Amino acid sequence: MASAKQWASLISRDNWHKCGKPRGKRKPYHKKQKYELGSPAANTNIGSRHIHTVCVRGGNKKYCALRPDVGNFSWDSEYCTQKTRIIDVVYNASNNELVFTKTLVKNCIWYKSHYALPLGRKKGKKYDKRKKNAKISSLLEEQFQQGKVLVCITSRRGQSEGKELEFCLRKIKAQKGK
Repeated sequence: MASAKQWASLISRDNWHKCGKPRGKRKPYHKKQKYELGSPAANTNIGSRHIHTVCVRGGNKKYCALRPDVGNFSWDSEYCTQKTRIIDVVYNASNNELVFTKTLVKNCIWYKSHYALPLGRKKGKKYDKRKKNAKISSLLEEQFQQGKVLVCITSRRGQSEGKELEFCLRKIKAQKGK
């Protein structure tokens, strides 16, 4: 068992070091505890696959993706989920440096590419039925012809369609013009 001195310099997930409602700093009533232990940010980049195992409470293991090359992504309006290859980070609303370093964070926009299948060229009865009801915007059709689709990392699905897609494309074009 580690001593309290070892926890002192580590990242902690406590809230007693913050200010209270009257804006005065709270008096610490105990030292940092093992259950308040945190971990540093992963700063997930695009590159050759590198996954790090982390020992956590209860003798369990967590897997920290430091450099993923593929991901499992869903397209909500088309009702499909697929494992795809990540090509490049194109836009990030919070910080431009995350685009240059190709860091994957929530709400960053990147290109996804299917493994060997060209997009939008599958054939069969199932796909013929879908084509009758399908209404794909012209912006998405352009991306299909290039073989790449812009994707947004979110906790909610379907965030790179419609007005949000138009907004992201405008921002990407503005960045390229600089």
